[in-house]
Amino acid sequence: MSPQPGTEPARFRVVLDGQPPAGAAGLDVDAEGRGTLTEPRLYQLVRSPGPVVDHLFEITFLDPGAMAHAFTFG
Repeated sequence: MSPQPGTEPARFRVVLDGQPPAGAAGLDVDAEGRGTLTEPRLYQLVRSPGPVVDHLFEITFLDPGAMAHAFTFG
């Protein structure tokens, strides 16, 4: 993901199963799911500490100018 070239950083928020990710927050979000796009790169949004199970992941871009290029799951 990245902010559009020539724009300010773009804030976003992620939730997992309708709740902030807390202990499942990735390196690029806080426990409440808040993060900021500052440069083009792969952002780690969620890192599940438990077994692999189905979840509903949602991301909301709070500022204009956010670009999502791809999501990588693994």
